[in-house]
Amino acid sequence: MTLLVLDIRVPPVATVHSEAALGHALLALLPGFVMYAMSFLTLGIFWIGQQTQLNNLEHADRDLAWLHIAFLAAIAIMPFSTRLLAEFIEYRTAFLVYWLNVLVPGVILYGAWRYAEYAHLPRAGIAAQIGAAIDRRIIVAQCLYAFGAALCLINTYWSIAFIFLVQLNYALAPGFRRLARA
Repeated sequence: MTLLVLDIRVPPVATVHSEAALGHALLALLPGFVMYAMSFLTLGIFWIGQQTQLNNLEHADRDLAWLHIAFLAAIAIMPFSTRLLAEFIEYRTAFLVYWLNVLVPGVILYGAWRYAEYAHLPRAGIAAQIGAAIDRRIIVAQCLYAFGAALCLINTYWSIAFIFLVQLNYALAPGFRRLARA
């Protein structure tokens, strides 16, 4: 996750000769920071989803390990798709590459859980509701991301804003629900 920030570079000293020039140079970095924030949320949500799955397993096997390795391979591409979208924020192709980089790990994570259930890897006593909640969370999120991707037919900024709001919901809403119950 921390690798994402490495693509945001300090403006070259040779191009900045005043406070105003530094302000303009920093403003030009805004798309990179927006994409960094969105991708950081994306990766955080995936990390929590993967940990939720792993915490509910009694044991794993070689096939499940390979599914999670494939998941990590898809996640490792996130710095590329993040930078591509930051550089070409108005281009649908750049957005679709980014969306695919969210779709593929989601599909793999869904497949990993389905496989774990098929192979009887979850801990004994795991309620069917937990498995259903994992499935539902992934499917709903991916449908929302697909809707966000479709918005790029109108404008990529709408897509980015929608997906950012979806990310904030997934990142913050469960915490707010726990606070409300307290």
